[in-house]
Amino acid sequence: MSFCLSMLFALCLDRLIGWPDGLYQRLSHPVVGIGRLISWCDAKLNRTTYASQRRKIGGIITVLIVIIATGLASIAVTAFLPSGVMGIILTALIAWPFLAAKSLYDHVLAVAKPLAKDDLKDELGEARRAVSMIVGRNPEQLDKTAIARASLESLAENTSDGVTAPLFWGSLFGLPGLVIYKAINTMDSMIGYKNEKYQDFGWAAARLDDLVNLIPARLTGCIYALLSGRPAYAMRVMIRDAARHRSPNAGWPETALAAALDIRLSGPRAYDGVMRDEAWLHPEGRDPEAQDIAAGLSRFTHLLWVVSGLMLLGAGLCLQFGIGTFGQ
Repeated sequence: MSFCLSMLFALCLDRLIGWPDGLYQRLSHPVVGIGRLISWCDAKLNRTTYASQRRKIGGIITVLIVIIATGLASIAVTAFLPSGVMGIILTALIAWPFLAAKSLYDHVLAVAKPLAKDDLKDELGEARRAVSMIVGRNPEQLDKTAIARASLESLAENTSDGVTAPLFWGSLFGLPGLVIYKAINTMDSMIGYKNEKYQDFGWAAARLDDLVNLIPARLTGCIYALLSGRPAYAMRVMIRDAARHRSPNAGWPETALAAALDIRLSGPRAYDGVMRDEAWLHPEGRDPEAQDIAAGLSRFTHLLWVVSGLMLLGAGLCLQFGIGTFGQ
């Protein structure tokens, strides 16, 4: 019960104030520390002179080092926390920086605002700069439709990675579950690429990230579908199209959001100057426009209310049936 309440309070803090720049300047951010550990392992275990198999083994060792280090640190912190209300509050304060609801909302909103203005070069340039902060595509090659599509895809996928998944694992296993999930997700974002440098070294991190996002991505998709106004239709489209995505998980929230907004997402796009002929999600939908980003952000806000309600329900059920938290 306490884990659910702690995650709920952490979400409220994140949604209200995020991680302010002043705190970042003074305290940095815990994910920065995790990133430094990953970078150290990368420098030591992923050298260009190493053979493919040695790189893969180095990647597995990196995953073990990062999980053990973050797991032991979070377990040690948990052991010193008091029980009761004070423990719930302190756990929420520690969990707070590991969530990214406000950051995600603000980054996507920064794309929507200039894109909604008249189609002038300065405003399109501002939208391109904003979208470059959340996607890996070359923003100079994106027109208004492609910018809207990229921002909505990022919103859908990162709803799972930055909100639903950390809350899911944190509600089940407390700080260790939350921190270890964030470490795995950070490894995937840093070394989980399918390029020459990380194809082998990042293999273990990418596969593990796929595994831990399996349930949260589908849960996120289901919530977006239920919020669509035509849930049965959105669920059918999601089940039909999710597997078309290059990722085993991202297709679920992306397809559900596409069906909810009656737009199409994914499709052909260029990475590093190379066109990739990827399948459309909800291909019967229209191309997204600037106003669809605002509609997507509205759905995102509603999803946060649903997730909050689920955590309250989980806490209530634990209390009703006398179920304690894991490890207590």
